[in-house]
Amino acid sequence: MLTLCVFVSGRGSNLAALIEAIRLGRLDARIALVISNKAEAGALALARANAITALHLSPAQFTSEEAYSSSLLGMLEEHGVGLIVLAGYLKKIPAAVIQHYRHRILNIHPALLPAFGGKGMYGHHVHEAVLDYGCKVSGATVHIVDSDYDTGAPVLQQCVPVLEDDTPERLAARVLETEHEILPRAVQLFAEGRIRIEGRRVTILAKGGRE
Repeated sequence: MLTLCVFVSGRGSNLAALIEAIRLGRLDARIALVISNKAEAGALALARANAITALHLSPAQFTSEEAYSSSLLGMLEEHGVGLIVLAGYLKKIPAAVIQHYRHRILNIHPALLPAFGGKGMYGHHVHEAVLDYGCKVSGATVHIVDSDYDTGAPVLQQCVPVLEDDTPERLAARVLETEHEILPRAVQLFAEGRIRIEGRRVTILAKGGRE
């Protein structure tokens, strides 16, 4: 069974979607650890309520990125983590962790990458930009995490229509529903061994390991 660590900065609605998918038997994985850079994050309380180890771990607690990376890697190894999931995590993952977990870190982004991605493009900033640009469609992307913001290869994407009377809040709510659908699906593909990554291309294999 695939063992997960989920990194979250906020209330944890995508974490809740993963927990629910596991409970319903749609996701063959276990969440061993939840880490947040914010001590007051609702995701930590959610994790503890579901008997999941929850830790507040922030770069600000350490004297160097090397010390922070070493602590993270130690925690991940201690809990036997095979896949890291960033579910609304607003800090950059250290390079040493990305290297150690190469092609084994996923992020959920509230737009159709590569559009509306990059540093500072999170939460309401994304939806405001989509509406300001006059887009007719938005959506969500689950992608592989690499060394920069939102530049890793997409695993799954799903479109969400932009309506004439949309506000950032209304659009965000619909995109979030889509995030809750595709994030567990993407993690399940990893659990089933159906992801092959070659350069910047992600291929989803049929069940049984065939393209």
